[in-house]
Amino acid sequence: MTQAPVSARDTSLPAGDDKHRAVEAMFDRIAPRYDRLNRIISLGQDRRWRRDTVAALRLAPGATVLDVGCGTGDLCDGVAAAGYSPVGVDFSAGMLAAAHTRAPLARADALTLPVPDASVAGVVTGFALRNFVDLDRFFRECARVLRPGGRLAALETGEPANPLLRAGHHLWFRRVVPLVGAALANDAEAYQYLPRSTAYLPPPGELLTLVEAAGFDAVHRRTFTAGAVQLITGTRR
Repeated sequence: MTQAPVSARDTSLPAGDDKHRAVEAMFDRIAPRYDRLNRIISLGQDRRWRRDTVAALRLAPGATVLDVGCGTGDLCDGVAAAGYSPVGVDFSAGMLAAAHTRAPLARADALTLPVPDASVAGVVTGFALRNFVDLDRFFRECARVLRPGGRLAALETGEPANPLLRAGHHLWFRRVVPLVGAALANDAEAYQYLPRSTAYLPPPGELLTLVEAAGFDAVHRRTFTAGAVQLITGTRR
């Protein structure tokens, strides 16, 4: 598996199969406390971000929506609450074991989804893009499983454009979050890695280009919380 270049900001991050193994082991460890930490780290805003992600799908009631990197199932529950039929996949056995959703779940790699071609109406993913080994391949896999006209909605961290807000965001995400993770999850290593892993994400323009090249039209980027979070959407060509 190939890895998109890591930002020069942090070349110590793992790549390829090393990244796959490291990320899987990390999520297995933090799964039991993952939801609680999400609420704290996002200051409770993660629920709203997920609602906006699901709303961006704009699909017919009952449509099948695949949640890639579903974790414990928060986004699956949001999909179900909107009247769609969620199916979740994640490569972490620990996250799936801690899942609370009623949606059907499967353990699978996001780059080789166990889903037939053109078989789902929507694909969502929440804060998982930076954990995938190959973003180009992931978006192409999303295009493969989506029907023509199907919708992609990918929620991920971002970075405020305003210098003052960006400095505050960095202080919280890169300094405070690791301390909170160490204290409440007893896993300083994981919550140091998670902020650093944003270095895997390409700049917004390059990210949109990857989605378009994978087979999507009407590709759009929306931001929340002064730019600290971004939502990438597109329609299967």
